[in-house]
Amino acid sequence: MIAEGPYFDELTVGQVFDSAPGLTLTSGLAQAHRSIIGERLALPLDDGLAASVTGDPALASPALVWDVAIGQSTSVTHHVKANLFYRGLVFRRAPHLGDTLRSRTEVVALRQNRAREGRRPTGLAALRITTADQNGEPVLDFWRCAMLPLRDPAARTGHADDLDAVGTAASTESLTAVVDGWDLDPLRGRDPGSADLAEGQVIEVGGGDVVSSAPELARLTLNVAEVHHDAAAGGGTRLVYGGHTIGLALAQTTRALPGMATVTGWHSCDHLGPVFEGDTLRSAITVERLEPARNGTLAHLRSRVTADGAEQRDVLDWRFAALLP
Repeated sequence: MIAEGPYFDELTVGQVFDSAPGLTLTSGLAQAHRSIIGERLALPLDDGLAASVTGDPALASPALVWDVAIGQSTSVTHHVKANLFYRGLVFRRAPHLGDTLRSRTEVVALRQNRAREGRRPTGLAALRITTADQNGEPVLDFWRCAMLPLRDPAARTGHADDLDAVGTAASTESLTAVVDGWDLDPLRGRDPGSADLAEGQVIEVGGGDVVSSAPELARLTLNVAEVHHDAAAGGGTRLVYGGHTIGLALAQTTRALPGMATVTGWHSCDHLGPVFEGDTLRSAITVERLEPARNGTLAHLRSRVTADGAEQRDVLDWRFAALLP
């Protein structure tokens, strides 16, 4: 008997995985997570400020929340070769430390890839992840697409679903509902604020961040994908978890925009290439759109990340919505 997750040819549309353990968000977990990604969002760092803005102290970092949700979904993707995209991630509520997160992962679409000479056959599995707290209240809802190998190299599954149809675009209303009732006045005056930004503006973030503690972040967030732990599964080099790249991109964004209140959702997130421990990541942020929110400005941002390794390469294209005072 081998304890392992399913291969592509063992999945069916409609299949549900919900056996990943729940995880309680604690200050120790938050500090360990921050030590790896270095995010500087003011509200999760400052209990007094969080209480004055949200009404409650001990706000959890949005990056910690989505990392846990993604990690809980990896019981389906134990054998993952690559994660192609995330779509439509929306926060339904902003958890605080002390909350416990549980996730349900459903297979919503499958497409077997064309066979390639000398390569093990693979397929794409589109998954919908819904995360709730200890009271059953919705926290996150999003889609991700993972590439998985087939157990039987000769299998022809017939799966040919249209992956372009997967996911629902996040509306402005859904992206701002999570912060309804927040008072952003205590955040005003932290430059640059929304008044200092213009649509089309590009912000080059000075300095890069070295990727370190890759397996520690995977373990911390319940991510069991082999390629993030076992160098042999990654072809001889351990592949960094995609959320690690996203977390460092957020850290660089929070350095550029220190007044940011939170990330309320993602429009899309495409992994353009692999990231390995020891790479240095650099990013440029484009302000794609600014629109009034109920209590501030919703900035639609695009972070493009490159990695310095053996050569510089594009690794991430992340479009997300952030609330600014």
